[in-house]
Amino acid sequence: MSESATTTSRRERTSRTISECAQRLADLHGLDGFTMEQLAAAAGVSRRTVFNYFDGKLEAVVGEDLGDRGRHERLFEIFGRGGPNGELIADLRAAAVAVVASDDEDLDPQAIARSLRLLRREPRVLHVIHLRLEEACTQLAELIETREGPAFGAERARVLAKILISIFDLALDAFVEDPSVTLADHVGRTFDTVHDLLGRTS
Repeated sequence: MSESATTTSRRERTSRTISECAQRLADLHGLDGFTMEQLAAAAGVSRRTVFNYFDGKLEAVVGEDLGDRGRHERLFEIFGRGGPNGELIADLRAAAVAVVASDDEDLDPQAIARSLRLLRREPRVLHVIHLRLEEACTQLAELIETREGPAFGAERARVLAKILISIFDLALDAFVEDPSVTLADHVGRTFDTVHDLLGRTS
């Protein structure tokens, strides 16, 4: 592993540790119920280190957006070229499952449940996550429209992107309820349920 990769990995670990501690504190005491000094102590770092990563408690609770598109560039390339099967809905399902499956080993149902509680209880956290989801939705819609061509339409691409994000949200809830099944499998099952329901003619 290169020195650059090692440094990046170390940075990500520190960022995730601080963010996890911030989420635990916010879950216990509320977003305004702890200080940056308490967060630093919980994370085992200095107050200065916390501020090197995050501007404040809200940013620490939300965390850095480490799951960027670059990690899954190959999957997006295949999808963008019309793969892996050549059918839009089947390929969206395959890509969604593959993206989630690549992170399955690191997923903690309790941590996800905690994050969902914070989303539903703290409006400021919800606002930041909403902005991130809107950006992700825009990028996904653009990818779908580029793949399918202008005739597909921007509105249809955005609706499909929104549905996919909703599927992921439902799958997270299902994973918290039943962590014996991987999140990737929950995504696949939820996708199939939505597809079956929308495909009904009566």
